[in-house]
Amino acid sequence: MQTRADAVPLNPAAPPLAAEERTQFTVLGAISFSHLLNDMIQSLILAIYPLLKSGFHLSFAQVGLITLTYQVTASLLQPLVGMATDRRPLPYSLAAGMGFTLAGLLLLATAPNFPILLAAAALVGTGSSIFHPESSRVARMASGGRPGLAQSVFVVGGNFGASLGPLLAAWIIVPHGRESVAWFALAPLLAIVVLVQVGHWYARHHATRGKSRTRRAPQRELSPGMVKASLLILVVLIFSKYFYIASISSYYTFYLMHRFDVSVQSAQVHLFVFLAAVAAGVLIGGPLGDKVGRKWVILGSILGVAPFTLLLPHANLLWTGVLSVVIGLILASAFTTIIVYAQELVPGRIGMISGVFYGLAFGMGGLGAAVLGKLADLDGIAYVYQLCAYLPLIGICALLLPDIEKPAKR
Repeated sequence: MQTRADAVPLNPAAPPLAAEERTQFTVLGAISFSHLLNDMIQSLILAIYPLLKSGFHLSFAQVGLITLTYQVTASLLQPLVGMATDRRPLPYSLAAGMGFTLAGLLLLATAPNFPILLAAAALVGTGSSIFHPESSRVARMASGGRPGLAQSVFVVGGNFGASLGPLLAAWIIVPHGRESVAWFALAPLLAIVVLVQVGHWYARHHATRGKSRTRRAPQRELSPGMVKASLLILVVLIFSKYFYIASISSYYTFYLMHRFDVSVQSAQVHLFVFLAAVAAGVLIGGPLGDKVGRKWVILGSILGVAPFTLLLPHANLLWTGVLSVVIGLILASAFTTIIVYAQELVPGRIGMISGVFYGLAFGMGGLGAAVLGKLADLDGIAYVYQLCAYLPLIGICALLLPDIEKPAKR
């Protein structure tokens, strides 16, 4: 009888490797925790928008420009980082990227004017551009043949961290002022310590396995044209998802304060609840895609949320909160599934694909924040939610995606 160790082939590019390796939950936990800290810091920027708007006398368009700045720096650099590390892995770039985030956080706490605020946002975006592609690669390397689960564990850390930002802002920053943002410098410092340890594991893994291409092979071969068309469909779906997410992450607090006359702290608690639902949805989507097929999870996640987004602009405060939770749960399950689907469309280019799609997520979110901010200035914040309610209908495009895999048997 062949043992597990005997069954693992020496060639790291061979598909059976993923089926036989054990999932490295310690590594996944470390990278997810670092993602939590990274995205918690990013969400602080979003959460203190009302404070920045009043303190610097900003328009909605300028608020959107802050989001655009840090998300565009991330989106433009991430594919370049991914392509570079596909060719030459850089295990300790994760810790280095967190150093940029630390610098941006400290600058945010002390910025004297709007241009310096933009510079702080750009530093935070640069840190994320370095962190995300290599972190996604580490998650894939540690997946043990369960890439959907691994990406979900990785991404859920970031989403949970993002959900903490509004609470921390409400409890600490709003009462003590913008200068208290500097207290959170401990978070990137802790992340740097953790990521140095992850870098040690990454270096050892690369040394013993060579360039990791751990993956589940697609069940059918696709022509180059079909691969390009499928990637284009995924880009359209990312647009739909992240333009809608931008409407809530950047402007939900303003919407609640305008429509229901709630306090800043109450609005931030509602934003936390939505972002926590997003974190839970992420954790569901990846494993479900491993079991039932990624195409159907993508379709159900984006198109399936449309009835709830269409109801949201017409709901009272209670049902707005309920609907936002449902929307967060359903819509969030798509992203990790899209990432893994794209990685399997273009095997062997994990860093580039991760960089492109994480970059698109940031870029679409930033572009959405800027466009919707301008729209809010012109037509009001309530109109933004009425218009964005139709975006998930674009999810019907997922029907055009090819079935590239068979559901894993459990």
